[in-house]
Amino acid sequence: MLKGTNQELGRPHNRRIVLEAIRQHGPISRAEIARRIGLTVQTVSTITAELHEGGFVSLTPGKPKGRGFPAPSLQVNPDGGCACGIYVTPRGIEAGVINLSGRLLGRRVLQETQISADRAFAWISDMVSELVDGWSPDRVIGVGLALPGPFDIESMSFVGPTTMQTWGGVDVYDRLKAAVPFPVFVDVDSAAAAHGERLYGLGDRLDNFYYLFLGVGLGGSIIYNSRVMRGAWGNAGEIGHVPLVPGGELCACGNRGCLERYVSLEAYDRRVAEIGEEAWLEEIAPIFRAAIVTIENLFDPETVVLGGVAPVELRRKLLELADDLPNSLAARQDRTVPRVVLSDGGADAVLLGAASLAVSRVFSPEPPPANEPKDDIGDPLDRSREKESAA
Repeated sequence: MLKGTNQELGRPHNRRIVLEAIRQHGPISRAEIARRIGLTVQTVSTITAELHEGGFVSLTPGKPKGRGFPAPSLQVNPDGGCACGIYVTPRGIEAGVINLSGRLLGRRVLQETQISADRAFAWISDMVSELVDGWSPDRVIGVGLALPGPFDIESMSFVGPTTMQTWGGVDVYDRLKAAVPFPVFVDVDSAAAAHGERLYGLGDRLDNFYYLFLGVGLGGSIIYNSRVMRGAWGNAGEIGHVPLVPGGELCACGNRGCLERYVSLEAYDRRVAEIGEEAWLEEIAPIFRAAIVTIENLFDPETVVLGGVAPVELRRKLLELADDLPNSLAARQDRTVPRVVLSDGGADAVLLGAASLAVSRVFSPEPPPANEPKDDIGDPLDRSREKESAA
């Protein structure tokens, strides 16, 4: 639940709470915001006046319902700010810029197999500069970068064709901070995409779901009470290296039968070239179903969201494999959504998600846990004021 605090030290928290309430429920009146988040109408009025003056929310005249003047409604101003998302994969770099409503305004793509860190950050600097051209710097909320996971596991993070093999020892956060003049955010690709789903996709209707990320490899993230669950080292939900096939194919991590050896874009390209798509789907059907049941029994989500960067046609074919799932904790009679659903994010899921790392810090009602990947939390409203003071 969104709840503010009437203590003066809670002002930044309250600002984010008010923004999140407007994002979730707008158009919405000041009185309704106050009722929902437990602040006084005066406090909400002060905050919304600042946000309106800063250009982050817009006012809409209320509709007359009788005598008197109707209260105006507030909603997020899509053009009040922008954020960039960067996705680095073993196949190249994608970059995009979104507005506050999550609309992708522009994108850049570089296709290069196993790009080096030096080349990558040089390209990223140029891409970001091009994408935010025309935006005032104080309106650029930040730059989020997503990479394949898991993070900081010596035997997994930079080993095999689904990882950035030459990036071991690279301080991604510091390199990104040196490459762009904006607040920066770094996360694993599956968690970034889950962030985007929460802000711009099914998150408006679901509070608890598992996001199954189908990319070059296979990953996943758990959304619990509208937040990404991290685990002790920030890799919770990493499903790709669960060994589901006893004595199966050797994985680059050293184990046999890991799930991503069978269900991933790398596995798809490799096996379809050998046996064809239909035979591949038949081959992985029991493995995929076992993975869904494992997720359901471990995390008890409202649903499993099938997302990632795989083409939607391929994800639809995988969804058909879930028509006949084995029994699990999710086999409830009172379900309101299917056990597996397609993501709303489409092929741009990670770009939206990486950019949303910045946006979610602005809207987030709570500070990030200490074990989340490093970021540079900045408040665009404060930066806008600093600019005005300097002028």
